[in-house]
Amino acid sequence: MNELELAERMTSEQSRPRRSRVLPLTAGVLVVLALAFGAMIVSGLRSMVDSIPTPGDVAAVFEPEPYEEIGAVVITSIRNLAELTTVESVQYTIVEKGTDAGWLSWARNDSVRLLAVANIGAGVNLKEVMLQDVDLDDQGVIAITIPRATIQYVAPDNDATQVIERDLGLFTKGDPQLESEVRRIADEVLLQSALDGGILEKAEANARMVLTNFLMSLGYRDVIVTFN
Repeated sequence: MNELELAERMTSEQSRPRRSRVLPLTAGVLVVLALAFGAMIVSGLRSMVDSIPTPGDVAAVFEPEPYEEIGAVVITSIRNLAELTTVESVQYTIVEKGTDAGWLSWARNDSVRLLAVANIGAGVNLKEVMLQDVDLDDQGVIAITIPRATIQYVAPDNDATQVIERDLGLFTKGDPQLESEVRRIADEVLLQSALDGGILEKAEANARMVLTNFLMSLGYRDVIVTFN
């Protein structure tokens, strides 16, 4: 090959259009982007599917809140009820007290007749409830032992209580302490009347009802109340 042919061949090769490498590179980037975008779509759809509540999730919404194990919070709540007065009784009586001077009563008699009225309250002291007094089984049944009911107050009704009669002899000034003594006796009589009427038993029955309703409202399935 002479120099003229060689020059023509070189000129022909240089003028021939070269195949571009830009196109394959651009196509590869687009493929990667498409795969990434598709993965994002799949991930989003999966998140949406996972967020749709199942029938179990819907049923759980209407289930009652589970109770917590018995502890300081429940004990404190019970103690906050403090001295739980569960029954109050209104008692009244007539008491007469004095001295009998026999045939000299007209001269030395000293007596008081009193209509006494009092409000008597009974209940239980829940401040004494300790952790060992409460037991909870795995079925949600809570058993609690509380103190027995006691008389919490005897409050005379001063507006209703009154002296019906004060009998003094002609030569008697009267004992200034007699009326106070009659009132004290009246309080004892009224208290005994309330005890005989079953005020403590009523107080314990009411305390059992109050505690049962209170603990059931906390989520326990059953409540057993005993007295110690």
